[in-house]
Amino acid sequence: MRRRRSAANTLAALKSIRAARPDGAPIYVILDNLSAHKGRKIRAWAARNKVELCFTPTYASWANPIEAQFGPLRTFVIAGSDHPNHTVLTRRLQAYLRWRNANARHPDVLAAQRRERARIRIRIRSERQRRWGQAATRAA
Repeated sequence: MRRRRSAANTLAALKSIRAARPDGAPIYVILDNLSAHKGRKIRAWAARNKVELCFTPTYASWANPIEAQFGPLRTFVIAGSDHPNHTVLTRRLQAYLRWRNANARHPDVLAAQRRERARIRIRIRSERQRRWGQAATRAA
C-alpha cells in the first residue's frame, strides 16, 4: 500500500509481480485507466519483460474481474475495523490475502463474491436505465 498513486509505484508493483514469476512466462495485468498506469516508462518496461497491460474500458469498472474480490476484502478486513495506521491495515490486508489464496473455495468467501457480483449487476442495470431515460427499478 502506498499513500499516493504514481507511475513509480505502479512500476514497482509490476516489477514485484514479474519477480514472482521468474520463469519468464507472459503475465497479463488488468488495470483501470488511471494515468499512473499508462506512462511511457511503464509501457516500455512491460514490453521488454513479457507483461501485457490490459486496460478496462473507461467507466467500466464492472468489467474488471478483480472488482468481485473487493466485496469480500471489505467484508473480512475493512468493515467495522479501526486500524490505528496504514502499517497495521497493510499487515491485515496481507494476512487476509494469504488466507484467501489458501482458502479459495471457502463458503464465506464464495458468498461474499456472489453478493458483490450481484451488487455490481444492479449498479450496471440502474446506470443503463438512467442512460436511456427509464425509471430505475428497486432491487429485491
